[in-house]
Amino acid sequence: MSTDESPTQNPRGPQPELTDGTIILRPWRDSDIPAALAGHDETIAHWLGSGEVAPSAAAQRAAVERWRAGWAAGPEVASFVVEHEGEVVGSVEVRVVEGRSEGPGGATGELSWTLYAGHRRRGYATRAVRLLIDYALDDHGLGLSRVRARVEPGNEASLRVATRSGLRREGVERVARGTGDRPETTEYVVLARLVDDPPLSDPTHFRTLLNSFLPRKRGIAQMLLRDLQGRVLLCQLTYKQDWDLPGGVVEVGESPRLAVGREVEEELGLEIEPGALLLTDWLPPWSGWDDAICLVFDGGVHDAAIVERIVRQEREIRSVAFLTPEEVRARATDFTARRIEAALAGDRGYTESGR
Repeated sequence: MSTDESPTQNPRGPQPELTDGTIILRPWRDSDIPAALAGHDETIAHWLGSGEVAPSAAAQRAAVERWRAGWAAGPEVASFVVEHEGEVVGSVEVRVVEGRSEGPGGATGELSWTLYAGHRRRGYATRAVRLLIDYALDDHGLGLSRVRARVEPGNEASLRVATRSGLRREGVERVARGTGDRPETTEYVVLARLVDDPPLSDPTHFRTLLNSFLPRKRGIAQMLLRDLQGRVLLCQLTYKQDWDLPGGVVEVGESPRLAVGREVEEELGLEIEPGALLLTDWLPPWSGWDDAICLVFDGGVHDAAIVERIVRQEREIRSVAFLTPEEVRARATDFTARRIEAALAGDRGYTESGR
């Protein structure tokens, strides 16, 4: 049906009009189609993976009919025009993607939004997405329990809108090349909000929101143990050829000092109290690993016979030995050797890849 007033069998009644006092979300009208076509540009076509800058009038009209039918179906989709001072500036929608069959309150909706050329960077998208989220999660609205957005990492504008709308970053979803919105898409950032999350005005929400997308740099804690001859204890690892200091990755919420003591006990069977922090070394991305901060703690000076007490965790440690500086250079990567030399010097404080 191609009228502005299509009948609906939706138990929630006609599609509503929503406003925050600045923008209005309302159902599509046939008269909106020319404005939508005029507003499409290369930016929209790029992120939609479209080969054409703008759809045809027939395609846009067919999309409006699908959105009306989607509302009438339950609703399975709620698509709104974004209007400001009587002008169509964009569109926003939420589509039920999972859980509706499990009963009321169990469904997840996926958000999407578009601002037309000439109307960006004015806050309309954030206002529209916030309005739609509130409506989607409200029992008197769509009654969803979760709304999410999937945004390509390079789409910085949409990531900002999602974050400012109160969606928490949950992680990254990988997709096979050719199965995403664009042929080259390989991953999406997933951001979401739950019905029982604190309101945006709650300070707790702001802190958890920031915590969801602020950088989480990997931490590595290592221990420098020496013998009476000045040699350094190194481990030959099972998962790489290079030798390295004993230690490992700091777990979430764990103290680096406790982590290095735990790793030495787990990997070598030695209970050694970590001493002073000798070095903070930044490790750049390398061989598939993200960057990390490595903290080297003093493990003290010991009789070389301590190696006889070692009980190796054979899954990770192939062998252990005290090595001279020359042997360290021969068996470790260059950046590991530089880090050990910097830690032995005792006055470097901070290095990057041992420099």
